[in-house]
Amino acid sequence: MPVENPLVDLAALDFTRPLVDRDGVLALNPHRGAMVLLDGIVSIDGERKVIVGYKDVTADEFWASGHFPNFPVMPGVLMCEAAAQLTSFYMYQQKIVAADRLVGLGGIEETRFREPVRPGDRLILVGLGRRTAPRLTRFEVKGYVSRAGTFESVFETTIMGVTLGTLKDLIGA
Repeated sequence: MPVENPLVDLAALDFTRPLVDRDGVLALNPHRGAMVLLDGIVSIDGERKVIVGYKDVTADEFWASGHFPNFPVMPGVLMCEAAAQLTSFYMYQQKIVAADRLVGLGGIEETRFREPVRPGDRLILVGLGRRTAPRLTRFEVKGYVSRAGTFESVFETTIMGVTLGTLKDLIGA
């Protein structure tokens, strides 16, 4: 079912020209390999604490052949991880958390899945920071896909992030 997003006019955003591309995401977020679940950022509003990013879902995702055979559906836990990566990017980009610190997932609440996300979809993530402090963050995140000229709500969640420490301290270097 099409849902209007009161935070951002998604139709007004240019997804062909992201503010930050995948390389820019990798420059701030520590995720690598198959666990990079954020391909670009199209809007950041530090004053309103709103960020919009996306993940282009492809047929060669590591989960596509088995979840589910002949009808691949992006696992909900990976949608939540993509939301967490969006919020981490915001924290690093806005310099709320120092670049040498690792932001980890502290919790997920009030999660609802409405529609499947499949290969060929662009999962659009809209995050609103409710608490953006260096030690603890809390974001409401909604996921959308564009279908038949409208943006359909596919999931929503509340993501909490915690600062785990410096990477140097965590790996014992």
